[in-house]
Amino acid sequence: MCHVIVTCRSMLWTLLSIVAAFGELIAFMSTDWLVGYPRSPDAVFGPHGATTAGEAYRPTLGIYGRCIKLPHLQRGILCGPYAVHFGEIASGFWQATSIFLAAGILLLCAVAFISVFTMCFQSIMKKSIFNVCGLLQGIAGLFLIMGLMLYPAGWGSDKVQLYCGLDASPYRAGLCSMGWAFYTAMGGTVLTFVCAVFSAQAEIATSSDKVQEEIEEGKSLICLL
Repeated sequence: MCHVIVTCRSMLWTLLSIVAAFGELIAFMSTDWLVGYPRSPDAVFGPHGATTAGEAYRPTLGIYGRCIKLPHLQRGILCGPYAVHFGEIASGFWQATSIFLAAGILLLCAVAFISVFTMCFQSIMKKSIFNVCGLLQGIAGLFLIMGLMLYPAGWGSDKVQLYCGLDASPYRAGLCSMGWAFYTAMGGTVLTFVCAVFSAQAEIATSSDKVQEEIEEGKSLICLL
């Protein structure tokens, strides 16, 4: 018989797991990792900013995508991937970043999907599903940390210097500033470890004495604060 067990701690863990997964996924897909120096659409790119007059804007550069404004484009900013193939990503460090982040996000999405069903199933192969998911989240967090540590090492690539000036070098962003996607990825990484630790509390909440008493009473829907 399937017992639907809902507790505040288990629901909070499920919600945070979903938020962490979607936050990392959105950050990875975004082009707002680096925000370039102000320039006009027809500017000549140089190390110290735009060299021609016009309405200034700030292009953005992601791990595999970018947003730029073209002189002949009337509808504004054009966003899309600059790398059609994996080998076209700006640097080897960013390729490694892509692999680590993709692996971490894949694990987080798997946990987020499983977490929805923890109300009905609390174990898998006689192992607590919360503990298994917590372990996967910890591993995902390590992948994410590796990716974020390698990301600034790719700032010395030609692609980054085009957006950030010739002063850009590994772990030095030059004329660029960090975009919201980088901070979202960092926040998602912290939240991932929070979820990994909090999974133990979700396990305790769903296996408490009160839950067992209500199961023995024959209840199929158990809601506890």
